[in-house]
Amino acid sequence: MSHALDATDHRIILLLRADGRMTNADLAAAVGLSASACLRRVKMLETSGIISGYTALIDQRLSENMAVVIAHITLERQTEDYLARFEAAIRKCPEVRKCDLMTGASDYLVRVEITHAADYERVHKDVLSRLPGVSRIQSSFAIRSVI
Repeated sequence: MSHALDATDHRIILLLRADGRMTNADLAAAVGLSASACLRRVKMLETSGIISGYTALIDQRLSENMAVVIAHITLERQTEDYLARFEAAIRKCPEVRKCDLMTGASDYLVRVEITHAADYERVHKDVLSRLPGVSRIQSSFAIRSVI
């Protein structure tokens, strides 16, 4: 099902990004729709895969044992097959919270969230380095989140 997004759809997405738990009534009022029309649009955005899910964002300052690592991953080759195999495998890694295909020096920028800093050794050795096609991993620990 293909749907061209209009300004109202974009506004709904923007508001839900800011507050995924916003009530439908509040969302409808904010975008100027009736509650039923707004709910239909949200359901369409979900059904079409534009909204793929909802999540809780955890404040790292409140989780003293949580650490974030940003890994720049370079593949042996950048063919469609290598990219597809890597992407299918990384989607199965629960510690990986975000993965973006990039331009520049590395192929992927990966956000890894772990329970404690020492756990990254396990993730690096047993997960990231075993992903298909990986030739190099450069990792940095985040000091604190700004935005």
